[in-house]
Amino acid sequence: MTALLEVDNLHVAYGGIQALRGVSFAVEEGQVITLIGANGAGKTTTLRAISGLVKPTQGNVRFAGKSLLGVAPHRIVARGLSHAPEGRGIFANLSVEENLDIGAYLRTDKAGIAKDREHALTLFPRLRERLQQNAGTLSGGEQQMLAIARALLARPRLLLLDEPSLGLAPQIVALIFQIVKQIAKEGTTILLVEQNAHMALKVADVGHVLEVGTLVKTGPASELAADDAIRKAYLGVH
Repeated sequence: MTALLEVDNLHVAYGGIQALRGVSFAVEEGQVITLIGANGAGKTTTLRAISGLVKPTQGNVRFAGKSLLGVAPHRIVARGLSHAPEGRGIFANLSVEENLDIGAYLRTDKAGIAKDREHALTLFPRLRERLQQNAGTLSGGEQQMLAIARALLARPRLLLLDEPSLGLAPQIVALIFQIVKQIAKEGTTILLVEQNAHMALKVADVGHVLEVGTLVKTGPASELAADDAIRKAYLGVH
């Protein structure tokens, strides 16, 4: 059976700087996969290459058996792959409601959109209270909720989440990860990039460790969480 996502020997360079060097992994339907690693390891670049925002210099990315190379980012979304980027990437001068509408802009099934919008507002009740508010006036946690909700409005088979806990208070981080688990339980496959390796490995099925653009370790998330070297390097356990 073909994996939902296949990343094969991916190389990405920014000018003369090699950001990814031969990264390969697969994501099976229904899994939560996490990429962990230090800042600058290539985690965000991997997601950007998958969603068509940067062009690989070598290698391939296949989604549902078809190559994504050269496919425009909006076409990739239309195929069923949504990206909630690092830094949230919301439209600050638009309302919460307008941001959600943009998430569904490629869809024409009005009843389905209404159902998914209602579901997103059930997952994130704070957004329901702030539908007419400008997104730029939301708190950091609420902006992160909006970024995830907007990505869900595209009804993705695979959701790419980049640093959903970045800069958030611990109680909001716990809430965001609780919702990530809920989204996965409901059947959306997730590829998660996360600086908070402890939380990421708690929700993931499989983890991949990136160091300076190279995949150095892969395994069940529970095994990585128990690995002494991983614990010292990424979990703050000495």
